[in-house]
Amino acid sequence: MNTIHRAISEPLRSGLDWNETWKGADRGFIQCWEVGRRRAAAEPQLAEACLAGQLPPLGWKGGVVKRLKKPEKFGSFRYLAEWQGLRGEDLHIDLAKELSLVCSATGMTVVFTSDLAKLAGPGGNDEVEDANG
Repeated sequence: MNTIHRAISEPLRSGLDWNETWKGADRGFIQCWEVGRRRAAAEPQLAEACLAGQLPPLGWKGGVVKRLKKPEKFGSFRYLAEWQGLRGEDLHIDLAKELSLVCSATGMTVVFTSDLAKLAGPGGNDEVEDANG
């Protein structure tokens, strides 16, 4: 499955076990998106920031809090899924293509990818937050 899609009109799921949530066909992307949807209801200011094009630190690598020397960084598609949920958008992730977004607050470009080598942080830990989210 290269494209993960779920409509915003779909209800939030419940009652799934860990394997169903993270090891199913969607590889946990729907769960990340649903977390974003829940956070939007609980944290409206965060949702507004995302709607304004900001890429704030979230649960996955991809957020930015300040401009770095390098003009771009890599982010996880799981971040993108949560961000789409915060924005109240349909979940739409094409795992075969990288997607670049520019944070409206910092001007930093984040390239969202499924390439774990690009996501690896210091020490080889994948999908861990760096000091910049």
